[in-house]
Amino acid sequence: MKALQIAATGMAAQQMRVDVISNNLANMSTTAYDARRAEFADLHYQQTLSPGTISAEDGTVLPTGIQLGLGARPSSVSVVRMQGALAQTGEDLDLAIEGRGFLEVTLPDGGAAFTRDGTLKRSADGEIVTSEGYPVAPGIVIPEEAQRITITPGGEVHAYFADQVAAQILGQITLAGFINERGLQALGSNLYRETAASGPPIPGVPGEDGFGTLRQGYLEESSVDPVRELTDLIKAQRGYELNAKIITAADQMLGATNQVR
Repeated sequence: MKALQIAATGMAAQQMRVDVISNNLANMSTTAYDARRAEFADLHYQQTLSPGTISAEDGTVLPTGIQLGLGARPSSVSVVRMQGALAQTGEDLDLAIEGRGFLEVTLPDGGAAFTRDGTLKRSADGEIVTSEGYPVAPGIVIPEEAQRITITPGGEVHAYFADQVAAQILGQITLAGFINERGLQALGSNLYRETAASGPPIPGVPGEDGFGTLRQGYLEESSVDPVRELTDLIKAQRGYELNAKIITAADQMLGATNQVR
């Protein structure tokens, strides 16, 4: 009897689904967090009688056959890319990306990472960095004497000084895109790294070539829908319980077999 093993794979699958849902709910207040979705596939089938087998001398072909499934397995945990709501903060270095694109940051090892978290700060040297202190490419430094900073939707960073009427351009914030954004490797701290599945980063300017624009003084909220997550949690819990009942039923059937004299 394979019901015990099959039900066990179903319970493991639903447990993983609950883990993904719990991570989504834990990050419902995380800036620019995209919800994850657990996806599953059926396992290998035992071909007791394959479809299309000739069943008689006259050449009659079986239309279906007998194929016994052996359970379920996780196939992927994919990122659901959705634009989160924009929340106004009023901070001059808070940026929300309205549309497609990622900010590129430089990690301590010199490698590149990508994020949609626009909670930017100023380092001790005046460089624009993330909350973790990673410089934002292409490396824009704000002078200490700058009184006010503005960032246009196209990514131009302007500084206003006391002795100047016109603003001074400090640099251009660029964005990066990927052919397959779901193929990025999540590093934590709202950072992603390119992989062979995502393809190399495609640089661009905000508002051009399909890239989104920047909104100064705003942050992108999480795209997690608590109502949907709780609904999926109930489904996962019921699925777990049903698979547990199958194990109980299989155990009772095996017990009845053992009692046969």
